[in-house]
Formats: sequence, C-alpha cells, structure tokens
Amino acid sequence: MSSEMSFDAFPPPAMAAKAESVGVEKARLDFLSMFALAILAGAYIAIGAIFCTTVLAEGSALPFGLGRLLGGLVFSTGLILVVVGGAELFTGNNLMSMALASRKISLGGLLRNWVIVYVGNFVGSVATAYIMFLSKQYAFGNGAVGLTALNIGEAKTNFGFIQAVALGIMCNALVCLAIWLCYSARSTTDKILSIIPPISAFVACGFEHSVANMYFIPVALFIKELGEPQFFAVINKTAADFAHLTWGNFFVTNLVPVTIGNIIGSAVMVGLVYWFAYLRPAPKP
Repeated sequence: MSSEMSFDAFPPPAMAAKAESVGVEKARLDFLSMFALAILAGAYIAIGAIFCTTVLAEGSALPFGLGRLLGGLVFSTGLILVVVGGAELFTGNNLMSMALASRKISLGGLLRNWVIVYVGNFVGSVATAYIMFLSKQYAFGNGAVGLTALNIGEAKTNFGFIQAVALGIMCNALVCLAIWLCYSARSTTDKILSIIPPISAFVACGFEHSVANMYFIPVALFIKELGEPQFFAVINKTAADFAHLTWGNFFVTNLVPVTIGNIIGSAVMVGLVYWFAYLRPAPKP
C-alpha cells in the first residue's frame, strides 16, 4: 500500500489542459445550441442580480461592506446556475484565449463564439429584466426594491470611461478565477465552493460585469420610463432624479468600456498568464 497522499482536486497543469479542451468544445458548438445556451446564461446571471437587488433593498441600516458582502453572496447564484446547469457566458468564455494561444482554435472561431454568446446573453438578460418589470416586483417593500434598482442603474451609468474599464478588468479577473478554480473540481459541491468567494468579492468591491449590467441597467430603465406614478409617489422620487440613467449611457458609458475591461481582465490577465505558465511550448534545447 502506497504511503503517498493523493488529492481529489485536479492540480493546476491539469486545470490548464481542461481549460484548453473546454475552449475547443465551445468553439465547435453549433449556432442554435450556442445561442440558446447563451440566452440561458443571460437569464441565469439576471436571476443572481434579482436576488442581489432584493437583498440590498432597504439595506442602508447595514454597514456598507456588510451589505455588499450579502449582495455578493446571493449574486453567486447566477454563476452557479451557469456552471452547474450548463450555459454559455461571454465573460467566462473569455478563457478561450488559452485554446487560441495553443492554436487549438482559430481567431475566427473564438470571435464567432464571443459575438454569438454576447448577443445571446444580452437577449436573455434584457428579456428577464422586462419580465421582472411586468411582475411589478419593483414595488415590493413599499418600493424599496425598485428604488434600489434605480440607484444601482444610476450609479452604473455615471462612471468615467477609464474607471469603467478598470472596474471591468478587476471584475472579470475574479469571474474567470472562479471558472478556473472550477476546472479543479470533481463534484458539484467543489464547483459551488469554488465560485462563491471570487464572485462575492467582485460584487462586494463594486466591480463591473458586462452581462450582469445587461440586467441591472435595463430593469432600472424600464422602471424609470414605464413605472407607475404611485410607485414614484411612494419612494418620493421622480424619473428626473435619475438623470444619468439613459439608454445611451447604458451602452456608451457602461457596456462598451466594461466589456473591454472584462476581456482584458480575463482573456489576458487570467487566460494568457495561465497559458504561459502551464501550456506554452517548451523551449528548444
């Protein structure tokens, strides 16, 4: 009997090989499957955002950091659904840069996946936002849920370009570290426990996730533009109080720079660094 200890989790070199093979599989998905799974991922991340918004409603009595931590813990639900349930998430798929660097997929294959999945994520997120608006859940808690959603949307559409890029970099570095840690897992429990700390950290710290913002900002816009007058009377606000919250600012001020930051934080700072460490060709003697 061997006295050598063994561990269930895959070690980092095996994780890198798995990340590479997963990237190849993602690039080979047919259009309809890829798009359908991307819509699901957008909806799943939106569910995490709904959970987060509800938990943060009327949270001013809590210390800032504690409230953000609670929001991050429940937001983790979104990525757990994506990873365990199986769906295509743009920000996680940025790790396909490892397969690209190994020349296992082409640049065209990578961009095809990213574009299709990004659009599918947008469809799933915005559709979920509109369903939530129709549900009038924003009026729950004497309007506290809706007011929280409006405040989140207003804050997210009031960043400078460089600030939004930087917040996007930090966010997706953590998201892809969560995905990376999942490549060490052999069980569902392993995956869940790998996801919660990095995702809680990015939400608690106020970093910016492009797909999450495809829910957070549109739902706030629907409430601002279509919300019932009695809701605004209850929260003692008007639509004019959320001046930065516009569709133009959603795309230009937030989504574009945050997406750029997300790609840098994941494809470069996580994917290519781990490729360099574990997968780059050995130097010739």
